[in-house]
Amino acid sequence: MSKPSIPKGTRDFGPKEMVRRNWIFQTIRSVFERFGFEPIETPAMENLATLTGKYGEEGDQLIFKILNNGDFLNKADKDAIAEGDSKKLSFSISKKALRYDLTVPFARFVVMNQHALPRPFKRYQIQPVWRGDRPGKGRYQEFFQCDVDIVGSNSLLNEVELVQIFDEVLSDLQIPNFNVVLNNRKVLAGIAEVANASDKLTDITVAIDKLDKIGEEKVKQELVNRGITEDQITALQPLFGMDGDNQAVLNQLASHLTDSEIGTKGVEELRYVIEYVERIGLRSTNVKIDPTLARGLNYYTGAIFEVKVDDSPVGSICGGGRYDDLTGIFGLKGMSGVGISFGADRIYDVLEYFNLFPKEAGISTELLFANFGEAEEIWCMEMLKDLRSQGLRAEIYPESTKLNKQMKYANDKGIPFVALIGSDELANKQITLKNMQSGEQSKLSADGLFNAVRG
Repeated sequence: MSKPSIPKGTRDFGPKEMVRRNWIFQTIRSVFERFGFEPIETPAMENLATLTGKYGEEGDQLIFKILNNGDFLNKADKDAIAEGDSKKLSFSISKKALRYDLTVPFARFVVMNQHALPRPFKRYQIQPVWRGDRPGKGRYQEFFQCDVDIVGSNSLLNEVELVQIFDEVLSDLQIPNFNVVLNNRKVLAGIAEVANASDKLTDITVAIDKLDKIGEEKVKQELVNRGITEDQITALQPLFGMDGDNQAVLNQLASHLTDSEIGTKGVEELRYVIEYVERIGLRSTNVKIDPTLARGLNYYTGAIFEVKVDDSPVGSICGGGRYDDLTGIFGLKGMSGVGISFGADRIYDVLEYFNLFPKEAGISTELLFANFGEAEEIWCMEMLKDLRSQGLRAEIYPESTKLNKQMKYANDKGIPFVALIGSDELANKQITLKNMQSGEQSKLSADGLFNAVRG
């Protein structure tokens, strides 16, 4: 019999990991709610037609398709089988797929519930998604996204608040040296227009989106492979050479895009967001404009965001952008939206790499009552009821057994305090509290136990 295993790109999470993951989710959720976002959930699987064509050619290839129930080959496209056309075949044997992200399902949700939602509608969603990426460091086939989106508003104030949310969440999580990178798809459209390559905008964005991974020369080679001419690549060259602070980059962009109405509009939008953010101030964030930031998803039309951490073992940990008509693909025209996504799994990897998880993020139980017998057990259970009602995470060892065994249990679980109540303590209505880290013991009353543990 073969050993049990799990698919590549997926992981099991033990209690320690789950306590830390839940701390990440709770921290993110609390910021989302402070900014007025409301929670929703959507199914793990969507109709394949809902997802296909929304993520670009490369993204479509990464969608996990679900085979139809029963004898799926019975209704398979026989011509596709004969022709060896796997893409054509997939639509006859698969009508559903695991969601690739949370944004497209959200657009579908908005269209289906449009008459019941306020305008603008601010939602947050924390759920897993699936992508057929090649597994690697910081790259999984099943992972959680934590999204906020605002639909039904064109105001750039939304973009400003999203930058604030990046700042608040990542500061609360104590992520070090993170940078919010900002660009605008209108700027990229303007650069393509100036290069006389507007019809190749998607090819250009897909290629330059790989700049950090493969470097400038290989990006240019991919542009050639995608049919971009040498003259057009020369015209795109300013993308790779802009430097200086944000105002300097904005001025260079404005000068380069003078003859492009859409490009000029993109520069104006960038300038608004940058100047507003600088005026209100942030806790930790360094916001930087990068004209080469493209984000390969086809539905972005305005601001685009990405967050990276200096010296991190993984790539970007957050991303997002504005989409002017994503709901239009489902029949609801003119519903503009903007949103961002936090990659919880990559955030976990960054915190673990830098050893930055706070001590409380690894603790599930704060206090263990040792079990010395039936008489002591009854008093412990009474105190447990009271302590739990105050919010303390506490438990009792279920059996009266050797103290060494009970102490080992506390150590194995990382429980910081153990309450020892033997016959002497019971007679005097006192508790001996042991600090498992320092080894110190102190005598106190039941009334003082909560503060001693939480203090």
